[in-house]
Amino acid sequence: MRTSKLLKFLPLALLVFATSCGSKSEENAQEVQSEARKVRVEQVKLESVDQISSFTATIEANTVNNITSAMGGRIRTISVDVGSRVAKGQVLATMDATTLSQQEIQLANLKQDYNRYKELFEVGGISQQQLDQLKVQLDVTQTAIDNLSENTKLISPISGVVTARNFDAGDVAMGSPILTIENINPVKVVINVSEKLYSSIFKGMDVEVEADALAGERFAGKVSLIYPTIDPVSHTFPVEIEVKNNDLKLRPGMFSRVYINFGAHDRPLVADKAIRKQTGSNDRFVFVERDGKAYYTLVELGVRIGDKYEIISGLNSGDRIIVEGNSNLIDGNEVEVVQ
Repeated sequence: MRTSKLLKFLPLALLVFATSCGSKSEENAQEVQSEARKVRVEQVKLESVDQISSFTATIEANTVNNITSAMGGRIRTISVDVGSRVAKGQVLATMDATTLSQQEIQLANLKQDYNRYKELFEVGGISQQQLDQLKVQLDVTQTAIDNLSENTKLISPISGVVTARNFDAGDVAMGSPILTIENINPVKVVINVSEKLYSSIFKGMDVEVEADALAGERFAGKVSLIYPTIDPVSHTFPVEIEVKNNDLKLRPGMFSRVYINFGAHDRPLVADKAIRKQTGSNDRFVFVERDGKAYYTLVELGVRIGDKYEIISGLNSGDRIIVEGNSNLIDGNEVEVVQ
């Protein structure tokens, strides 16, 4: 009898126990959920940051000359090879001089005739017109000889280095470049600069050029030319930079990076561990602590300086950013600041 009564009350007791346990579990969960995340914060301060912009470009020769004979013909000699250093005015190659020799002989005969005509004119033997006609022939022949001489002895118009040799002695060159001479001291670099910097860049401005092939060694350069027009598609304008190259380390074709300092601005510097990346995008954000809560804040990054980032926009001086305990935070989460 007593056993049957106990059996009747057992389900009711189990129900009460289960309800009691469920209430405690919910209370514990709510307590955990409402527990503030412990975080460490740093106050944003403005610091002077150099506004350095970097550009990539290929090093070019300052001047390039293709040496050829305007008259064409057979090459008699070539006195230089690829890699040879040449001086301005140096003879690089000679062409066949047969035509030049013929013209020189003709000029010598014309000079003799002119001297005889001049004597006859002085005694009244010929007219002024006849003397003038011979003088014209003499001048035309002299001009032809000067042109032939220039195209028979090929002279370098610049000091530089031979970078190409396309023919050998005995070959016939008809207007094609025989040699290429490049002046590589100084060298130049042409970069494309955003139009928003047009008023900030000026001729003579100091820059630094770094060549990847030279283990990042930097060279001093100056802005030598600013193009006057802006590309309507890319909204950039070309800027030419001249770089001294006395030891000839820099060579045309090298990949380079150009660094230009546009002055300093006071900007927030934030520890890199405070910066988070938005999943699925390139956005960067931080959490700002205000009144015990964490607030999601988008930021625009500038340059990295050591273990900190320059912040271009998104933060103000005095903001308290979370630098530790910021993982898995949600906008509006309660936080407890600890030292």
